[in-house]
Amino acid sequence: MSSRRWWSWADRDQVDRVDMYTRQSLYVLLWSFTVLIAVQASHEVPAEDNGLAVAVAVGGFVVTLAAHRVLADVIELYPAYRPLPWRSLGPFLGLEVVGFLAVLTLPTEVRGLGVLLLWSAMAWSLVGLRGRRTTIAVLVALAGAPALAAREPWFLLGGLGIALFFMFTVRASLWLLGIVRELDRTRATRGALAVAEERLRFSRDVHDVMGRRLSAIGLQAELAAALARRGEPEAAAEKMLEVRATAHETLREARELARGYGPVDLRQELDGARSLLRSAGIAVDLDVDDLPPRWHEPAGWVVREAVTNVLRHSTATRVTIAYDGAALRVTNDRPSAGRAEDGAGLSSLAARLAPLGATLEVEADDAHFEVVVRLDPAAVVA
Repeated sequence: MSSRRWWSWADRDQVDRVDMYTRQSLYVLLWSFTVLIAVQASHEVPAEDNGLAVAVAVGGFVVTLAAHRVLADVIELYPAYRPLPWRSLGPFLGLEVVGFLAVLTLPTEVRGLGVLLLWSAMAWSLVGLRGRRTTIAVLVALAGAPALAAREPWFLLGGLGIALFFMFTVRASLWLLGIVRELDRTRATRGALAVAEERLRFSRDVHDVMGRRLSAIGLQAELAAALARRGEPEAAAEKMLEVRATAHETLREARELARGYGPVDLRQELDGARSLLRSAGIAVDLDVDDLPPRWHEPAGWVVREAVTNVLRHSTATRVTIAYDGAALRVTNDRPSAGRAEDGAGLSSLAARLAPLGATLEVEADDAHFEVVVRLDPAAVVA
């Protein structure tokens, strides 16, 4: 329960309000029956026996107070079956037994009201407990107590019928409260999943964009160093200018990612891939003019990840990006020896493509490495 005062309503959310309404409704029913029975007992007791009426009222208050604690624990326990709240349940059952034995010694005119007071406290507080054995025990006690006190077997049916009605009332209330709580937990879980999914998307884009750019910077720097060692300072300087340009482009894309990112543009991805690969000394062949527009953004993801892998995991001299009417293929020669066919980036990409009706496969040997994305013809629309 919230630490806010029980009467505070305006600053509660909807779940707290339903919780508060359910609890207070059950508490009011519990205490109302006690008050009504105590008032009736005061009318039934002769004027000269006012002390007896006071004793019944005080006893009813003590038993109902204990029942209130049990009911609060039953509400907290629902919908679980165990463990039973023995810290409150044990003393309450002890009071019920003592009270029942005491009521049997009362005059006939108040004995029935005393039994009814004990019975109502037990009914409202215990019928919310779940579990087959617990339910049977509660129903047996509620059906048998009136029959035993009145020594009338037919009271069994009356006690059982009223007990079942009370059980329906309490459990229906707790069931509705449980649904509201579960819906609130589901909403919170969905919010957390949405945040996690957005973080995953962001990490994928950082991996794709930054990984590709940084790999290109590394290759360009190696080429510049090699040119400098060969005594070609002008070529080395030109290559370092390319490194600077790539670094600036990486910074711009990082800022775009930090601000929030929109849909991937295939044409920009292809232009960027061609520029990066050519700057690394890799020839590029493009043939994707027939790719349906629906697949342009997913194809941009594929180009981004595949080109990143080429720069990181090969010494390629040529890359081909082509669409053959059924599949998008990104192929490179000279893959690195011992290269894994399916890294984390490709696995993530495959999971991202699956909901769109596309499957990702890898075809590789010592001479070439090919990423194949097969598009579901039924899902392709112009």
